[in-house]
Amino acid sequence: MEICDVTLRDGEQAPGVVFSQDEKIEIALMLDEVGVEVVEAGFPSVSDEERESVKKIAKLGLSADVCCLARASLEDVDLAAECDVDVVSVFISVSEIHRIKYNEPLEKIVDNALNAIERGKEYGLTVRFALEDASRTNPQTILKYFNMAEEVGADYLSIADTVGVLTPSSTQKLVCWLKQRVSTPLCIHCHDDLGMASANTLTALECGVEQAHTTVNGIGERAGNASLEEVLLALYLHFDVRKYNIGLLHKLSKMVEEFSGLSVAPNKAIVGSNAFTHESGIHVSAVLRDPRTYEPFPPELVGMSRRFVIGKHTGRKALMHFARCMGYELCEDELEKAMNFVKNSGKKGGIT
Repeated sequence: MEICDVTLRDGEQAPGVVFSQDEKIEIALMLDEVGVEVVEAGFPSVSDEERESVKKIAKLGLSADVCCLARASLEDVDLAAECDVDVVSVFISVSEIHRIKYNEPLEKIVDNALNAIERGKEYGLTVRFALEDASRTNPQTILKYFNMAEEVGADYLSIADTVGVLTPSSTQKLVCWLKQRVSTPLCIHCHDDLGMASANTLTALECGVEQAHTTVNGIGERAGNASLEEVLLALYLHFDVRKYNIGLLHKLSKMVEEFSGLSVAPNKAIVGSNAFTHESGIHVSAVLRDPRTYEPFPPELVGMSRRFVIGKHTGRKALMHFARCMGYELCEDELEKAMNFVKNSGKKGGIT
């Protein structure tokens, strides 16, 4: 399996997010250092500036393949080739809901896509054929157009859960059904409208999908996309995937947070400020003995660090630990006074 990170394209489609060219290059370099196999650099037809950014990323000499998005048109594929990318992703939608976007009959849309795939192959590009809104498209219809794309040489077939309506069980059903009927590698592209993008992505990988799409911090349109850090940590812990440099995940997260202007929620899995923060007395006492009691993996694994905070849930052992860290050894009476102070302060909103 491989990861195609789409932070620079789908992530930038999050409302209000605009990466500068230099910021895109910095993110691409760090994604490459993390070890993702494909970096989707952008959508060249959007603007001259976008095209220039994609071209510069393609010339960085990354270990990762550089990908860009293209509509089902020869002109878009020509632009992709001009940008020197390795992979072009040609997309259309054939769902009944999405057909209202087009002013052409479905047959013409499909013909355009097939011609675009063939043009990409003529350029020597790896071509991914993506069906937008596949999760709300009849599976037989998906299969029909995937088979047509296979016949003209598509290298990947991408299932896009464009509005994030899949669940792990429906993902399993769809992916397994398609895996039995196509021979071309499948991709999964999940959005997080129901909060299940990462779970659906992992389910698809379990079912044999070869390429998973992610964004850093899960940023993207509306509720975002499958989170790179969540997917990589689940692969590490449950499937023994050791090929990614997950020690850089916190640094990468902070970079994207700064460049995007989108704050990471404190309770965000893996990289949120509360991910390794403990207040409860029972928890702190146990973690001081063995961090594994309340941490599924050590924070250092992803470049984070453990924190203990004082609040109304703090216990005596935790408070004694805090005092010793500050160079104090409290007697029983002093500890009791400190505990009373902490408990009373906690009722008023905590201690700063």
